[in-house]
Amino acid sequence: MPHVLLIEDDASVRDGMELVLRRHGYGVDTAATGEAALALLAGPAGHTVELAVLDLMLPGMDGFEVCRRIRARGSAVPVIMLTARGDDGDIVRGLEAGADDYVVKPVTAPVLEARIRAALRRAEPVRRRPGEDTYAGLVIDRAGLTVTKRGTVLALPPTELRVLLELSASPGQVFSREQLLRSVWEHDFLGDSRLVDAAVGRLRAKLEDIPAKPVYIQTVRGFGYRFGPV
Repeated sequence: MPHVLLIEDDASVRDGMELVLRRHGYGVDTAATGEAALALLAGPAGHTVELAVLDLMLPGMDGFEVCRRIRARGSAVPVIMLTARGDDGDIVRGLEAGADDYVVKPVTAPVLEARIRAALRRAEPVRRRPGEDTYAGLVIDRAGLTVTKRGTVLALPPTELRVLLELSASPGQVFSREQLLRSVWEHDFLGDSRLVDAAVGRLRAKLEDIPAKPVYIQTVRGFGYRFGPV
C-alpha cells in the first residue's frame, strides 16, 4: 500500500484529504508544519514515505524551503505541491525548488489521486535498457540506471532521470514539451509545460559546467529540447 506524507496546515483541508487518500487505499502520515514534516522524514517513519503532498503556504518554514531541504538531503521522494492561487510565480519557484508536480486548491479527489498515481509510477524503477552511453564526459548507464560525470555519480530524482533517459535515447532528436509531458508526466495539456522547463533547469544545474551555456540538453527555440552534443 503506497504511503503518502500530507503536509498541510489547514486542519479541515488536511483531514478531508487524508480521508480521501485512505479511502483510495493509501497509508497517510500528516504534518501541520514544515518543521514537523522534516522531522518525520528524518525519523524511522520517513523510510516508509513514498510521496509527499506539500502545501506551499505553511506557517513558519514555507513549502518552498521544505522542498529545498528535502532535495538537499538527497531524497528522491516525489513531491506534489499544493498552491491556493495557481500563481505562476509560486509554481515556478516550487518547481525550481525540486517539486515534481503541482495541483491548485481546491482540488477534486479524482484529480489529486490521478496525480499521485502518475507520480508514483514515475518513481518506480525505470525499465532497464541495455548499454552504456558516453557523451563528452557524461556516462549514462541504462542497465544500472546511474549517471556519472567525470567519475562522479549524480543523484537524480526519478522525474529528472526519466527526462534524461527520454532525451538521450535519441541524440539530436527534438522533443516538444508536449511529447515530454505525455511520456514522463502522463500529462497532455499545455499549461504544464513549466514542469518540463523546471526539470530541464534542474538537470542542467547538475549536468552542465555552465548551465546557461548547455552542452548536453539544448533548447531548440520554438520547438523544445534535444540531447547533445550533436
